[in-house]
Amino acid sequence: MNIKELIDYTGQILQPERFRDYCLNGLQVEGCREVSSIVSGVTASMALLEAAHAAGADTILVHHGYFWRGEQEAVTGIKRKRLKFLLERDINLIAYHLPLDAHAEFGNNVQLARVMGVSIEGWGGEQGLIAHGSLGEAMPLRVWQDHMTKVLQRVPMVVGDPERPIRRIAWCTGAAQGYFEQALMLDVDVFISGEISEQTVHLAGETGVAYIAAGHHATERYGVQALGRHLAEKFDLAYRYIDIDNPV
Repeated sequence: MNIKELIDYTGQILQPERFRDYCLNGLQVEGCREVSSIVSGVTASMALLEAAHAAGADTILVHHGYFWRGEQEAVTGIKRKRLKFLLERDINLIAYHLPLDAHAEFGNNVQLARVMGVSIEGWGGEQGLIAHGSLGEAMPLRVWQDHMTKVLQRVPMVVGDPERPIRRIAWCTGAAQGYFEQALMLDVDVFISGEISEQTVHLAGETGVAYIAAGHHATERYGVQALGRHLAEKFDLAYRYIDIDNPV
């Protein structure tokens, strides 16, 4: 299919114009016009670019692309190397950031809920980026930590009393530690995100609400997979997800 048709379709379903984002959403680097093979990954690192090219992809779909607000504008160094790699091989790069976090079907928050086994009861916070729900029954924080370790295959950092019962949960994938105070307004027992900051520990201790930093990469592996599979099925494209592991 034509790359323009693909971008038009993803734009219709993800509606990036609804979000105040700090990067470009959609087609970031134009390659070949006709798309037949997509590789998705979390971040458009050189390792992913090389792996996607080796897999025969003509299009790469990511959550973390390029051209972030505040970054150096000059095309030098690593930026030059990455762009040169894509342009010389005629590979399209598509990136969706906040629109992919928040999407009600393919979004990172929805997909993380599926992995955790939690039903979403509502949305809150800035731009509706915080999801919240309840467990079937309360359980000690340490038991939930074990569950998170199992489903994400990564040991999360947990701040809170391990024996404290939890039932009400809020979460926002990635670097959402700045949303902790907004999550507190949802009357939850624990907030789950990808990263943690120094002040997060104090806020958790003083409010009694537990905080789980489950990994930026680990919590955002699922949206690009869901969207990639959908595009492949709808348009009969070859598709593969490539995981470039990241401990953060």
